[in-house]
Amino acid sequence: MDTLSYKTVSANKATVEKNWVIVDASQMSLGRLSSEVAKMIRGKHKPGYTPNVDCGDNVIVINADNVKLTGKKWDDRVYLRYTGYPGGQRETTPRQLKAKSSRLLVERAVRGMLPKTRLGRALFNNLYVYEGAEHLHEAQKPQEVKLSIS
Repeated sequence: MDTLSYKTVSANKATVEKNWVIVDASQMSLGRLSSEVAKMIRGKHKPGYTPNVDCGDNVIVINADNVKLTGKKWDDRVYLRYTGYPGGQRETTPRQLKAKSSRLLVERAVRGMLPKTRLGRALFNNLYVYEGAEHLHEAQKPQEVKLSIS
């Protein structure tokens, strides 16, 4: 008789099943959208989740132009970066980022919710953000996912 009747099966790069999904960001809060997208990219919504393997899905975010922030966050929130030179601290607001490209706003929020490791940098390559409703991934036959957040 086998005493280990329940064995933990860990996924690896060869056995993982990756899908393509579309998320519509219209009128969704940036933080709530980003946390759900980060979970899908990481693979935490799958029963065979393994923390050290890229077992998540490829996520396409459309309509990033229509993402919303509540309150006065468009002007009061500050993103800091440092150039590496003395006096080189630069600050940006979400309104300034959106003026450049609303893709940057969504990508920055999702990247901050992924691990700060080699795996996290690889996982970020599974995110595709588009400002409008058109995207370039029709050949992959992505499934549309409705998020139950607002």
